Amino acid sequence: MNAETLSTLILLGSFLLMVFLRFPIAYSVGISTVLCLISMGEQLTTLPTQMVKGVWSFSLMAVPFFITMGVLMGSGGISEKLIALANSLVGWMRGGLAMVNIVASYFFGGISGSAAADTASLGSILIPMMVDQGYDADFSTAVTITSSCEGLLVPPSHNMVIYATTAGGISVGALFMAGYLPGAILALSLMVGSYIISVKRNYPKGEKFSIKSFVKQLLTSFWALAAILIVVVGVVGGVFTATESAAIAVIYSLIVSVFIYKGLNWKGVWQNLEHCIETLSIVLILIAMSAAFGYCLTKLHVPAKAATLITSISSSPVVIALLLNLILLVLGMIMDMAPIILIATPILLPVATGIGISPIQFGIMIVLNCGIGLLTPPVGAVLFIGSAVAKLPMEKVVKATLPFYLCMLIALLLITFIPQISLWLPSLFGYAM
Repeated sequence: MNAETLSTLILLGSFLLMVFLRFPIAYSVGISTVLCLISMGEQLTTLPTQMVKGVWSFSLMAVPFFITMGVLMGSGGISEKLIALANSLVGWMRGGLAMVNIVASYFFGGISGSAAADTASLGSILIPMMVDQGYDADFSTAVTITSSCEGLLVPPSHNMVIYATTAGGISVGALFMAGYLPGAILALSLMVGSYIISVKRNYPKGEKFSIKSFVKQLLTSFWALAAILIVVVGVVGGVFTATESAAIAVIYSLIVSVFIYKGLNWKGVWQNLEHCIETLSIVLILIAMSAAFGYCLTKLHVPAKAATLITSISSSPVVIALLLNLILLVLGMIMDMAPIILIATPILLPVATGIGISPIQFGIMIVLNCGIGLLTPPVGAVLFIGSAVAKLPMEKVVKATLPFYLCMLIALLLITFIPQISLWLPSLFGYAM
C-alpha cells in the first residue's frame, strides 16, 4: 500500500467512523483532516489556511442574509397568509387540506428556503387543523414533512448558494431559475399521492373554488410573495448580485414583518437574530472545515479515483446516474445536508459532467437527494421536527411517509433523466448551460 492510498483510507475511514459514532459533523470533518495532513507529512498550518480560503468568498455572504430573511418572514405572520392563499387555490379538492399543505410549502419555501423552518412553521398550524377535520395525524405529518422539501428547490435557497460556491462559481441566478420546475414537479407528485390516499380514506374536501376569494387572498399575500420577486427578478434581471439581493430582502422582510403584518415586535426581532447567529455559526464552521477536507481530497486525487471506480462498474450513463443518486441517498441517511453538498460535490460532480449531466442539473439532483435524506432515520432532522410537532412516535410517521417516499423518488428520477425540467428556465433567460 502506497502513501497516497494510506492517507486516503485515513481521511475517509476516520471520517466515516466518527459519523457512525455520532460525532458532531464539524468535528468529524476537522479531526479526519488533521489525521490526513499528518499522514501526508504536511504542516498543520495548512488547516487554518484552507479554512479561511473556504469562507473567503463574496458569494457566501448571501448565506447569512438568506437565513435571516427566512427566519424573519417565517416568524412575522407570513404562514397564515400563505395557507389562506393555498386554500383558496386548491382547498376545493378531495383531501383539500393536504393539497393546501403542499401548495403552501411551495410558497413558503420561496421565502424561508428551509425544510426545517417550513415543517416547524406550517406544521404547527396545519397538522392540528387537518386532524380536527378528520385527517389521520400520521398522514398529516407525512404530508407536511415531505412537502417541506419543496423549499430546498424553490429560490432563494441558501443551500443553492453553498452548492454554487462548492461547484466552482456556477451562476446562483441560473440555479435559482432551475429550481422552480423541479419544485413544481415534486409538489405535483406529492399531490397525486395525497389525492389517491384521500380518495381511499374518504378525507373531506373544502369549499368550491372562487376566483373572488383567490384574488382577495393573493392581494393579502402580496407583501410576502414580493420578497421572492425582489430576489429572483433582481438577480435574473442583473439589477444586483445574489448577495446584494439577499441584503435588500432582509431589510424588506424586517419592514413587512414588523410594520405591515405586525407579526413581530422588536424584542422578537432580536430573538430571531440570535437564532440566525446560531444557525450561521454551524453553517460557516462546516464550510470552513469542509474546505480543508476538500483540499485533502484534491491532493489525494480522490475525485479522479472515484470517477474511475464508478465508471468501472458500468459505462452506461443511466446506470451511473442511478449510482450517483444511490450514493447521495445513502449519504443523506447518515449526514446533514450542508456537509453532503460540501464534501460530495467535488467528488461526484466530475462523474456527473462526464456522462453529460449539467452542473446546474446536478445541483438540483444533489439538493433533492439531500432533502429526501432529511426525512430518513437516523439523521432525519425534518423527520424529528415533524414527529415533535405532531407529538407522534417517529416509527409511526416513517410508516405513513412510505408512499410519499415513492412520490419523491419518482420526481427525482424525472429530474435526473429529463434535463429540461431543470435547464429550460435558465436557458430561457440566457444562462449558459
